[in-house]
Amino acid sequence: MSETVQIGVAKAGRIGYGFSDIAVVPDRRTRDAEDVSVSWSIDAFHFDLPVIGAPMDSASSPETVIALGRAGGLGVLDLEGLWTRYEDPTDAYRRIHEASDEDAGSVLQQVYAEPVKAELITARLAEIRAAGVTVAGALSPQRTQQFYQTVLDAGVDLFVIRGTTVSAEHVSNTTEPLNLKKFIYELDVPVIVGGAGTYTTALHLMRTGAAGVLAGFGGGATSSSIKTLGLRTPMATAVADVAGARRDYLDESGGRYVHVIADGSLGLAGDIPKAIAVGADAVMLGTALARASEAPGAGYHWGAEARHAKLPRGSRVNVGTAGSLDEVLFGPAHNADGKLNLIGALRKSMATTGYTDLKEFQKAPVAISHYEV
Repeated sequence: MSETVQIGVAKAGRIGYGFSDIAVVPDRRTRDAEDVSVSWSIDAFHFDLPVIGAPMDSASSPETVIALGRAGGLGVLDLEGLWTRYEDPTDAYRRIHEASDEDAGSVLQQVYAEPVKAELITARLAEIRAAGVTVAGALSPQRTQQFYQTVLDAGVDLFVIRGTTVSAEHVSNTTEPLNLKKFIYELDVPVIVGGAGTYTTALHLMRTGAAGVLAGFGGGATSSSIKTLGLRTPMATAVADVAGARRDYLDESGGRYVHVIADGSLGLAGDIPKAIAVGADAVMLGTALARASEAPGAGYHWGAEARHAKLPRGSRVNVGTAGSLDEVLFGPAHNADGKLNLIGALRKSMATTGYTDLKEFQKAPVAISHYEV
C-alpha cells in the first residue's frame, strides 16, 4: 500500500524516496568481492559491466563511447548532439566551456541551433562500429520518426529512445505522434525507451515490445525541471515502481523479461548499488562519466533539456574532473568521495551483503535512512 500524506483538505500526495533517502542493509552473510559478478545481458548482447553511458554531449563522444565499450559497458551516442551537427565540434565545445554561468544557457541554444545532418549520423556510427564494440545511438521521441531509418541503415545494434518523460500514448493535435508499439514491432533491433517515472507508464512502455525501460527522469545533476515545470521523479521510488511493472508484465506476457535501467541521480558510487537493490538491472550514468578526464565536456556537464530553444529545463553545471575513465570505473580511489572506482564499490557492496550476481542483489534488504550525506 502506497503511503500518502494530506497536503490540504483537497489534496493528498504519495511519499516518494530518492537514493539519498535509502540505504542497502548488510545481512547475515558476506562474500569475497572477487567472487561477485557484475555482468549484464540484454537481448543477444552481453556486457561485463551494468553501465550504460548516458547520451549526453558532455559525457559522450565517439571516442568515449568506444572506450566504455572496450571497458565492458555500453556507450551510447546522442544522435542529435554536437557530433551529428558539426563535422568538427571543437569550436562548439570551446564556446560552451568558455561561456560565463550567466551566458551558458544562451550559448547552448546558439550552438545547438545548427541542424542535425543525416550523413554525420552515418559517419559517427560507422566510426564506433569499426572499433568492434556494440553500436548504440539515441534519439528523442520527437526526432525518431525523422532519423530512425538513417540509424538503422548505419547498422546500429541497440536503439535508444530517450526523453525526460516518454509515453506510449502521446497525444498531439499538431504533429503525428510516434506510435511506439508499431515502431518497435517493425524494427529488427532491440529498443531501450524512457524515461518512465511510474508503474503505469512503465507497463505501457513494456507492452510496446521494448527490450528495456529507462526508469527515472534522466539528467539528474543538470535538470532544472523542478524549477521550470514543477516536475521531479524521486528515483528510488521510480525504479521500484518500474521494477514492479516488470514483474507484472512478466506474468502478463507469459515470461517476457524487460530490463529496468535506472537513469538519473546516479552521480556517486553508492547510488549504483541502491538502484540495483530496488530493482534496476543496469544503470545509465551521466555525471559520473562526465567527470572522466576523457569526457568532452572537460569538467562541465549538460543535458538535452538544457539546450531547448524556447524553454530550457536544465543547465550547464561544473562537475569537475575526478580521474581517467579507467579510474572512474575501476579505480584506484584515493579518498571516500564516491567519484572513483564505481565498479569496485558495487562489488564491495554486493559482497558485504552476501550476493554474487546482480539479479540476486535485487533482493537485498533496503531501509529508509534519512541521513545527511
